[in-house]
Amino acid sequence: MADLVAAIESPDARSRDFACLPVPESYRAAVLFKDEQHMFDGLPVTDRKPTKALHIRDVPTQEPGPGEALIAVMASSVNYNTVWSALFSPVPTFAFLERYARTGGPAARHDQPYHVIGSDLSGVVLRVGPGVRRWQPGDRVVAHCLSVELEDAAGHDDTMLDPEQRIWGFETNFGGLAHLALVKANQLMPKAAHLTWEEAAAPGLVNSTAYRQLVSRNGAGMKVGDNVLIWGAGGGLGSYATQYALVGGATPICVVSSDQKAAICRAMGVEAIIDRSAENYRFWKDERTQDPKEWKRLGSRIRELTGGEDVDIVFEHPGRETFGASVYVARRGGTVVTCASTSGYRHEFDNRYLWMHLKRIIGSHFANYREAWEANRLVAKGRIHPTLSRTYPLAEVGQAVADVHGNRHHGKVGVLCLAHQEGLGVTDPELRARHEPAINRFRTS
Repeated sequence: MADLVAAIESPDARSRDFACLPVPESYRAAVLFKDEQHMFDGLPVTDRKPTKALHIRDVPTQEPGPGEALIAVMASSVNYNTVWSALFSPVPTFAFLERYARTGGPAARHDQPYHVIGSDLSGVVLRVGPGVRRWQPGDRVVAHCLSVELEDAAGHDDTMLDPEQRIWGFETNFGGLAHLALVKANQLMPKAAHLTWEEAAAPGLVNSTAYRQLVSRNGAGMKVGDNVLIWGAGGGLGSYATQYALVGGATPICVVSSDQKAAICRAMGVEAIIDRSAENYRFWKDERTQDPKEWKRLGSRIRELTGGEDVDIVFEHPGRETFGASVYVARRGGTVVTCASTSGYRHEFDNRYLWMHLKRIIGSHFANYREAWEANRLVAKGRIHPTLSRTYPLAEVGQAVADVHGNRHHGKVGVLCLAHQEGLGVTDPELRARHEPAINRFRTS
C-alpha cells in the first residue's frame, strides 16, 4: 500500500502511473463476522457494544467486474446504518448479503463469512471493470451509497424505485470503512477540490439524503419562505437539512439536545432554536402512552419563534419518539417527510390531525444518482459544507461507531483509512480559504 499512497500524494502522478501499480491481494477493513451475528441476541439495543462486534482484519481484494470500480479509500465516515450494522439490529446484515448473492452473477461474491461495512468514501480510482468509460485510474472521487441493477423498468424514472436497489456497505459487501472498496461506477462523483480527504468523505450519505428528503420533488419540495422544523439539527443528517433550509430561503426551526449543538446552529445562521433537553419535552408518558399536551406545548413554542406560524415541513428522522408530535405541529396542509427512525420504527400518531387537516406523510430513502450528484455539486461549489466534528483512525473505528451509538457526537464522525493524517488532499487552497470557518465550525478538539 505504501507505493499506492505515495502515488496519491504525489502532485506529478498520472493515470498511467496508477494503472501500473500492482493491486494488493488483500487489504485492511472494518468487518463483522457471520459467526458472531447472534452475539447480542436477547440484549437490549442500548446495551450492545459496537466495539465487540467490529474487527479490523485483512480480507481478499475483489477484482472489479463489468460496470464496477476498485477504489483506494483515503477516508470514510460513520453513518447510522454503520451503527445498526455493528449492533446486528434490527436484523444482522448477513441476511442482506445472502439475499443479494442469490441474484447470481457478480453479486454472488457478496455472501462472505465477513461483511466490510461503510457507506461513505473519498479516495482515488485504482482499477475499473469492463464497460467503464467515464472514470479512470487516478481520478479523485467520492462515492454515494446507492447500488442499483436497473434491469427492471420501475427504476428508470427514479432509480430509488429499482426493485434491486440496495445501500452499498450496508446491504452489500466491500464497503468504505477499509483501505480498498468495490463500488459500481455510477456511484462515483468528483471529489471537492477544496476539502481534505476526511472532509470530503463526510457529506456523502447524509447530504444526499437531506437533499432528496427536503429539496427534491421526490421529497418535501421545499420552497423559499417555508418554515421547516428540523429534528436533531446538530447531528449528521439534520445539520445538512439546516444548511439546505438556509441556502434555499426557508426558515429552519432547529431542535437540538444540548447547548453545544445550539451554538453550532447559531454559528450556521439559525435564529429559531429549541433545546429539547433544556425545555424538558417528554412526548411519551410511558412506553405505551403519548402525551398530547407536550405536542401542543411544542406547537406553541414553534409559533413563538415564527411569529405565530406553524411549520410547512417537518424534517423527521428520530421516528417513534417524535413522530406523533411531528404530525401534530405540521400546519394544515403541511408535510412530514420521514426517514431513518433512529429511535424506533413503529410510529404512532393521532390520525385526526393528519386526515382532517389534510397533511401528508412522505417516506424518503437516500437519493438517486442525479440527486446525489446535485448535492455533491453544491459541496464542490462551497454552498454546502461538511459537518465533520472528529476523525478516528481505522484501527479505532469501533469507538467511532460507539460514539455515534451513544450520541456523544455532533455533525459527522470521520475515519482515516489510507490517509495517514488529517489535512491531506486539498488541491484548491484558494476556495478553501474562502470557506474555512464554515468548514471547521463543527470541529472539536
